[in-house]
Amino acid sequence: MRMARLVLSVVLLFSCEWCALGFHNSRFLRILRHRTHFKGSEQWFVQRLDHFNAADARVWRQRFYINDTFYRTGGPVFLMIGGEGTANPAWMDYGAWLTFAEKLSALCILIEHRFYGKSQPTEDLSISNLQYLRSDQALADLAHFRATLDVRMNLTFNKWIAFGGSYPGSLAAWFRLKYPHLVHAAVASSAPVQAVVNFPEYLEVVNYSLESFNSPCPLLVKDASDTLIKMLANASKHRQITRDFRLCERLRINSKMDAAYFLETLAGNFMDVVQYNKDNRAFEDPKGVNITIDVLCSIMENASLGIPYDRYVMISRLLLQTYEEKCVDASYSKFISDMLNTSWAAPAADGSRQWAYQSCTEFGYYQSTDSSMQPFSGFPLSYKLQQCVDLFGPEFNSAVVADAVEHTNENYGGIHNKGSRIVFPNGSMDPWHILGITKDPKAVYIQGTAHCADMYPEKQNDLPQLVEARKEIFQRLKTWIRE
Repeated sequence: MRMARLVLSVVLLFSCEWCALGFHNSRFLRILRHRTHFKGSEQWFVQRLDHFNAADARVWRQRFYINDTFYRTGGPVFLMIGGEGTANPAWMDYGAWLTFAEKLSALCILIEHRFYGKSQPTEDLSISNLQYLRSDQALADLAHFRATLDVRMNLTFNKWIAFGGSYPGSLAAWFRLKYPHLVHAAVASSAPVQAVVNFPEYLEVVNYSLESFNSPCPLLVKDASDTLIKMLANASKHRQITRDFRLCERLRINSKMDAAYFLETLAGNFMDVVQYNKDNRAFEDPKGVNITIDVLCSIMENASLGIPYDRYVMISRLLLQTYEEKCVDASYSKFISDMLNTSWAAPAADGSRQWAYQSCTEFGYYQSTDSSMQPFSGFPLSYKLQQCVDLFGPEFNSAVVADAVEHTNENYGGIHNKGSRIVFPNGSMDPWHILGITKDPKAVYIQGTAHCADMYPEKQNDLPQLVEARKEIFQRLKTWIRE
């Protein structure tokens, strides 16, 4: 299955690689690779490695794309910010921002985040190099890119608008906050601007979302999860669990970390579906696959499939089949081994190792089971924090993570963002809205929608609230561009 939910974290989306926050969206990214041709050619821009040390002259090449289909001289420049994964050129063909661009004659640019995709500033992903992977360095990249392109492309008098979803949504808001002379406005979709160490509320929203389909659903999930935990305590049951969930290797529970990793992997099936419930990603999937809360809860409520544990197994198998995966990789030791590989050619270089580092050094966002108001058990905050130590060393302990999160909020303001001309769309079904701005005049709160739903292309069966939200975002853009 996916590399990890580790610190989703995916959790950590999009990166605008269809909105992930963390790395639990790799299944859909694989589907997108079926498409190979998009508008806008791959281009490169020279950046400084360290914007805050004038004595460091090292540089690297950052990837970006341009779509000038709708551009008219003097029109605005839309800058889509990449995040914790490879920049997806599908954004040069699809998305609500292109609808806005057509109406406003905008030039569209997609830029990849440093240390993700092909934007590789250093020779590897060692800790000594990852020190340059920070949001403030990424914002300085945006500032230098914008100021330089301004001159090169004769865009001096054009108004730049930043776009982003999930972590890049936060970057869009922070770009406007920190560099108001360079970016005129920002659309920060599903942006978790408040950094936190412990984020048990994520699973509380998952519980609420499952309950919204039918109130017994999360109770049945809890029954299944509790049954599984009891079975894990009995070594004689491990062979059955291995067979039931089609694990890639025989289940071995040698520590609390092993059990936690396995339990989180299975819970991730529900977390992923809730986060992206009924969004518009399926338009890119040649199979039309879009597993929803309705599908999961229908299975959990189907008594003909056996006890709730059996139904939990069925859901895991359904997702394996849907995404053409042979088995569930539930080995914590293998996960750590893969993540410790610092090569750009390593599987974890897809963004997993990088986002783990950013989580440990800036954001936290650890989706723990430290709340009784949700159906899962077994992966507490202590498990999440231990990953920082296992991956990056004893100096990345819980106190360091707490200090890092505090610094992030001091630097950017958290939910008290004072930047002007920023709109914060958030969906009520998206667990990340808890860390976003939803009650401010700058907010557009969308009932019944999931993560980054406003960013996807329109479709006929969009909820009326989503249709109105896109209209509101467009009206604000039109007004701001005239200011």
